[in-house]
Amino acid sequence: MPDSRVPDVLTGALQFGIKPGLERISGLMRLLGDPQDSFRSVHIAGTNGKGSVASFISSIMASSGKKVGVFTSPYLERFSERIRIIDGKEGLQRYVEDDSYGEIDQKSLDKYSDMVKKAKEKLVSEGLTDEPTEFELITAICFLYFADEKIDVAVLETGLGGRLDSTNIIKDPLVTVITAMGLDHTGVLGNTISEIAGEKAGIFKEGSPCVCFDPDLMILPDEMRSDVRKTFIARADEKNIDISFAGSEDAFESAEFTKDGKMRFTYDGISYETVLNGKHQVGNAVTAIEACRKCGIDEESIRSGISLARWKCRAEILSTDPVTIIDGGHNPQGAESLAETMNVMLAGSIKGKPVRLLMGVMADKDVAGILEAYKKCGINVTGAVTVTPENPRSEPADVLARKIKLVYNISDDLEVCPDAGEGAKRAYLKSVEDGKVLLATGSLYLTGQIRATLKGLIECTTI
Repeated sequence: MPDSRVPDVLTGALQFGIKPGLERISGLMRLLGDPQDSFRSVHIAGTNGKGSVASFISSIMASSGKKVGVFTSPYLERFSERIRIIDGKEGLQRYVEDDSYGEIDQKSLDKYSDMVKKAKEKLVSEGLTDEPTEFELITAICFLYFADEKIDVAVLETGLGGRLDSTNIIKDPLVTVITAMGLDHTGVLGNTISEIAGEKAGIFKEGSPCVCFDPDLMILPDEMRSDVRKTFIARADEKNIDISFAGSEDAFESAEFTKDGKMRFTYDGISYETVLNGKHQVGNAVTAIEACRKCGIDEESIRSGISLARWKCRAEILSTDPVTIIDGGHNPQGAESLAETMNVMLAGSIKGKPVRLLMGVMADKDVAGILEAYKKCGINVTGAVTVTPENPRSEPADVLARKIKLVYNISDDLEVCPDAGEGAKRAYLKSVEDGKVLLATGSLYLTGQIRATLKGLIECTTI
C-alpha cells in the first residue's frame, strides 16, 4: 500500500487558496524544463463526471496497451491516488484487483517534491510571481513524474474551471473533453451557465478535436442547455476546431442493472458493461467512448476498458444490511443523479423508505439545492448526522444541521458530530439498530475521510 504522506512542499500552501491564473504554473514549469511538453494528453473539464470520464478514458487507453498517466482530484483515502500510472493491459488488471496499484511511490513523490520546492523558492525569491497554490505545486510534481516515466499519454482532470486552471499549460492535446455542466464555484467561474461554460471551454486548443457531453441531456433547465451549447460552439469556432456532442437517449433507455452489481447499455449498436452504476454513468461512458474514438482507439479496447474502469465513492454500495451507500455528489445535479441511481439499484425500494444522511460539505456548496433535489426525487430523509470534513473550506457541522432541519424538518434524529470518523461510526451504528438506509454524501473530501471507517465497521458487523 503506498504511503499517504502529503509532500512537505505543500505544507502551508493550502492557505493561498484558489488563485486562477497561469503565471505561477508557467514560471514553475519553465524553471523545471517544461516537462509537460514531452507527452500527449487527454484534457478533461466539466462540473460533474470528470473523475468518472477520466477513469473510463484511462482504462480504455491502458486496455489498448498504452502506458497511461492519470491525474485526478481530490484524493479520497491516500494523497498518492492523485497521481497514477497504469501500464498497459497487465497494469490495468492489477489496478482492478488493487485500487492502490500504480499510485506514485513515496520515493518519487519526495524526489519531485524537492525539485518543485526549489523551483518555487527561486520563483518567489526573485519576485517572478507570488506564492503558487497547492494545486499548482501538485500539478508540477505530476508533470515531472509523468515525463520521467515516459508515459504514452496523460489523462488530466482540471481542478477548477479550465481556462485558468494550472493543467491548461499543456499544448497539443489528443482531444479535449467537457463533461456535464452545472452551476458550481460561481464565485470564481461566473454567475451564469454561459460564463461557466466559457471557462470550461478555455481548454479548447486549435488543432485538437473536442468532445462534449450533449447539453440536451444535461440536468439543466432548457434555456441553460441552449446557452451551454451556444457557448461551446462559439468557442470552438473561435479556435477553428472540430467539436462533437456525445450522448444518446437510446443509450440511457437501454441501461439495465444486473444482480451482480453491473450495468449494461447499448450505444451505436454495441453492447457495453460497466461496474460504475447509474444512468448518468452511461453519459460519462459515451463521452469517453467518443473521445477515445477521436484518438483512434480500436473498438475491442474500448469495450474492454469500459468494463474494467473503476472509480470508488460513486454510488458505491458498501453494505446491504443496513443499506449503506457512499457517494461524493456535491451539487444539485449530482444529488439528482444519485437519487435516481439509488432507486434503480435498489429496485425502486428507496422511495418513501426512511433514510439517514451522513453529510459534510464545503462552505461554497448549494446545500439547500442538494437537499431539495433529494426531496424532489423521493429520498425520505428522517435522520441525519452532520460532520465537518477536514478541510479549511468545510462548512461547520452545526450550520449544515440547521440547513437540513429547514428542508426536512428533522428534530429528534439529528446529531451534530464535527469529527468525520466519529460521525461515520455513530451514523452507521444507528442504522444497524433501526435499519434506516445510510447515505454518506456531500463532498468527495468527506467520502475519502470516512470510507475506510465505514468499511471497517461493516466488516465487523456482517461477519
